[in-house]
Amino acid sequence: MRSGFTLVEATMALVILGMAAAGVLVPFSSGASVQAEGLRVTLAAKLANDLLERIVATEPNEVVSRWNGYTEAQGQVKDASGVVFTDPMYARFSRTATSHDGVYVPQQSGPPLASSYLLVSVQVGYRGREIATLHRLISK
Repeated sequence: MRSGFTLVEATMALVILGMAAAGVLVPFSSGASVQAEGLRVTLAAKLANDLLERIVATEPNEVVSRWNGYTEAQGQVKDASGVVFTDPMYARFSRTATSHDGVYVPQQSGPPLASSYLLVSVQVGYRGREIATLHRLISK
């Protein structure tokens, strides 16, 4: 009369149980990474919009001289008052802004050489990879 399991049977049961557990847990772990990426993209879009709003609040004739080539290095992203964010979730973000004078919009009235717009772009990076970009035309 035989009672219990052999070592081979117990090992096979553990292997099958492990494969079943992996099949159930893998979708949850990939879902968590997708959610984290979505959070980063949302935060990057907010950071880009915040800087863009600061730029738009500047006098139009000062935008190019003040904001073209503006850079905040990774971990040095500042809030509206100019203070670096200390929360760790901002630590790997960086921002750059560029502005171009003399943008002509084909639909605008007037001669083709008359440009009455500035183009401002804000790029936000996470760990050196660009993840959000916003562009805005500003009327002079």
